[in-house]
Amino acid sequence: MADPAARPNLLVFMPDQLRADALGCFGNSLAHTPNIDALAQRGMRFRQAYANHPVCSPSRVNLMTGWYPHTRGHRTLTHLVQLHEPNLLRYLKEGGYQVAMAGHRGDMFAPGVTEASTHFCGWSTRPLRHQMSMGPQHAEVTALYHAFFHGIRPGADDWVDFDEAVTRTAIEWLHGKPNGPWCLFVPLIFPHLPFEVEARWYALHANKAMPAPIAPEHTSGKPRFMAELRARAHLGELTREQWMDITRVYYAMVSRVDAQLGRVLRAVDANQATDNTDVFFFSDHGEYLGDYGLIEKWPSGLDHCLLRNPLIVAGPHVRAGTVADTFVEMVDLLPTLLELAGLQTSHSHFGRSFVPTLANPQTVHRAYACAEGGFRVEDEHLLERATGEYQLKADLQHELPELVGKAYCLRNHDWTYVWRQYEAEELYDRRQDAGETTNLLADSARAGEFVAVLGDVRAKLFRWLADTTDVIPWTQDPRFPRIPHGQHTPFG
Repeated sequence: MADPAARPNLLVFMPDQLRADALGCFGNSLAHTPNIDALAQRGMRFRQAYANHPVCSPSRVNLMTGWYPHTRGHRTLTHLVQLHEPNLLRYLKEGGYQVAMAGHRGDMFAPGVTEASTHFCGWSTRPLRHQMSMGPQHAEVTALYHAFFHGIRPGADDWVDFDEAVTRTAIEWLHGKPNGPWCLFVPLIFPHLPFEVEARWYALHANKAMPAPIAPEHTSGKPRFMAELRARAHLGELTREQWMDITRVYYAMVSRVDAQLGRVLRAVDANQATDNTDVFFFSDHGEYLGDYGLIEKWPSGLDHCLLRNPLIVAGPHVRAGTVADTFVEMVDLLPTLLELAGLQTSHSHFGRSFVPTLANPQTVHRAYACAEGGFRVEDEHLLERATGEYQLKADLQHELPELVGKAYCLRNHDWTYVWRQYEAEELYDRRQDAGETTNLLADSARAGEFVAVLGDVRAKLFRWLADTTDVIPWTQDPRFPRIPHGQHTPFG
């Protein structure tokens, strides 16, 4: 273990459902994200960082454990990190860090794990129940209802919703001047749906013409769930202007997140801790935002807009003002953070520390990134049930579970390959088709052109699955445990 006095503080700031291309530092000229952009300028931005799952809970469990969702079956919204399983925050707590989680995310840790893994958790400023959300603003039969579009919040400029309460709680914890080294985990809930925001954030984007999403008619060979969702949710009825306003509100929500990050960073600076704090900024997954005529995400959706992660790292261990093009995965965050903290893991995991890349952005970390999602048809009884705006998506998974079947993908600099349990394979040329619109395997006349490519990516994907399919515990059971001989009453 490193000298505690030399170990950095760790600020982990994690918005939910944030697309990388919604940020100025990732090339969006319409974005208003000055604090995130400034963080990238004094740190390192990763152009090829990817989530390993397109849905919140599996992705967050994946982050905390260094396991892929298939490793231990953490692929649903309700199989969370257990008390007997390792996790990043607990490693840090047991390794001498003061660990705080601002707010309470109920979609990551099973009962008892949050308090076992932190010194502070929950709220010092609580969210106001009536300001958590303004609720649906459109009738259930309309496309805007199914697009989760609420619009501009009335009244006060700053709602004390989940994210605002998290931000205030994080700042208040920092104002208490925690003894170092410390780790502060700030897990926001926005810009996750629903699409709603205060007027002052919307005003930053109100008069801007938003980019057109990838239209479904410009795609071919995409998975069946896309057409089914578009039809059932009437998303094809949304006009160009309605899609633009959805995007405006989303960008405004991102601007709000940006301002909240800025406030937390200023609190770190007020503690004179900036020079000894490594800041990690990333999301759990992205958002369709109209691409392919869809909204939100899907458990077996493995598209670029859902999986690309806006990873930025800044601090004393990072070369400032740099960009890395090597591939990085969500599982890599656990060993990276622990190496910076001078700690080692005591369980088998599949992350690789990218600390060498933080020192030199030319260092190759991974040659490709893998991800997964979905379920077996036989798992249908374990899938989520929902009401309200989520009911349509949840009902579709139960009615046609093959549309949310298991899927795995591999991305390198040239290709994206997707294998689906109940549907055809997909192959996209990333060099010519950045939006992954044209499945090259859907054209049988051209299939022969890609035999060599398919052989290579299939083999790599199979090796990845074989290597990561399970873990052996580091504690050993005795082969011949003592037992009572003869008749006994085990529970009596």
